[in-house]
Amino acid sequence: MERQGFLGKTDAMVEPQSVQESLYPNTTCFGCGHANPDGFRLRSYRDGERAVGEFTPRPEHDNGFGFLNGGIIATVLDCHGAAMVMSEADDRGWAAPEGAPVPFITAGFDVQFLRPTPLGPTVRLIAFPVSVDEDEIVVQSELEFEEKTRAVMTARWRRFRPRA
Repeated sequence: MERQGFLGKTDAMVEPQSVQESLYPNTTCFGCGHANPDGFRLRSYRDGERAVGEFTPRPEHDNGFGFLNGGIIATVLDCHGAAMVMSEADDRGWAAPEGAPVPFITAGFDVQFLRPTPLGPTVRLIAFPVSVDEDEIVVQSELEFEEKTRAVMTARWRRFRPRA
């Protein structure tokens, strides 16, 4: 039996490379790094002016009451938003400066938990730019289940400038 996900793909379909796989395949980030075998290994895809993706919570992501843990939600939204940021930077030719692994880094975020997120079923992720500048990108990321927004993150990303 083939499963069809939110992105319209079935298990039998060959997936195109995600933003993470194409722009930073060797990153070991727990949320989005595909070089981290123990992490989430999120896959986000550009869909016009936004990024879309999916995440399937596992039993160990339980908040103790049968719902998805808020820290896990924050990690997923931060890393899904990262795909939008890195894609925007790549589209504009804003490469990482010498000594930096990526062109932008999370400077801060605010998460609003709007309603509990069930543990287990696949959730939908959406991210879009709020403002884009060579020094700062602001992204809004959302987690949805059953067509209801469960959590929203607004994240501010600053240009990564390594210091000696």
